[in-house]
Amino acid sequence: MRIIDLQTWRRREHFQLFKTWDHPHFSMCANVDLSAFYPYVKEHNISISVAIVYLITRTANAIPEFKYRIRPEAVVEHELVHPSTTILARDDLFTFCWFDYCESFPAFYASAVESISTAKMHPMLENIPGRDDFLYMTAIPWVSFTSFIHPMHLRPPDSVPRFAWGKFFQDGEHLLMPLGVQAHHALMDGFHMGRFYSIIQEHFHEPARVLGDR
Repeated sequence: MRIIDLQTWRRREHFQLFKTWDHPHFSMCANVDLSAFYPYVKEHNISISVAIVYLITRTANAIPEFKYRIRPEAVVEHELVHPSTTILARDDLFTFCWFDYCESFPAFYASAVESISTAKMHPMLENIPGRDDFLYMTAIPWVSFTSFIHPMHLRPPDSVPRFAWGKFFQDGEHLLMPLGVQAHHALMDGFHMGRFYSIIQEHFHEPARVLGDR
């Protein structure tokens, strides 16, 4: 983790502007193409949800702005950020589940499957206290939504990026999925979200390269 020098930071003016706003978060929702990704994960018996969590986390770790966090007296950049996602548990209620990110998909997959199993047996609604090196995620597989807003605390500022994906749908020969991204405007702009969508779409187009053999 490194501390950002706010005096020389190129986002200094943007940060100073948006950090004082009552609701400084902005969000986008766009469809991503799963036409290559979906048959690959089905053929290799890979959990679709775990693979999506992995690709979101891998993409976010490739873009510094998704690793920035606002602290009371500073802005920091984490070396790595990790997924914290909702999991459907008993009685149609969700639980939180988190696991460490690593670039090796087989290693990530094994850890994720174990963590999900544990979370279902021991549901909880707390993240690890004192940590902000997470990416918050949720799946809404019943709806092909066109927008999504996550709940959050505004005081103190919550600067953890949030992601949501919805029900797949067919559009001609393409299989599409809505993917929403929400972030703090003091730390990033639409340009950085555009980079996120561009990179993750490349990953969805080339699942064998990024997921490999398990």
